[in-house]
Amino acid sequence: MTAPFLSLAQIRNRLILTARAILRDHRPGPDGHCPICRTAGCPVATAARNVLRTAEEVQQRSTATKPTTPDPDDPQQAG
Repeated sequence: MTAPFLSLAQIRNRLILTARAILRDHRPGPDGHCPICRTAGCPVATAARNVLRTAEEVQQRSTATKPTTPDPDDPQQAG
């Protein structure tokens, strides 16, 4: 499938899979350096971790339960 036909969940899942693959490739060796970037604090691995953390936060927010009683201060919910 091409990008215009993917749902938001499919895009999120692809981002997660890509970030995990990046973390596998950029795993630090015994000396603590990334085998690809050859740096101690690999910026690519850091970015991949940030993507995974953000994707998890979005998933938790979207599955959170909504309040059962309408909020009187919210004009859209007040009936």
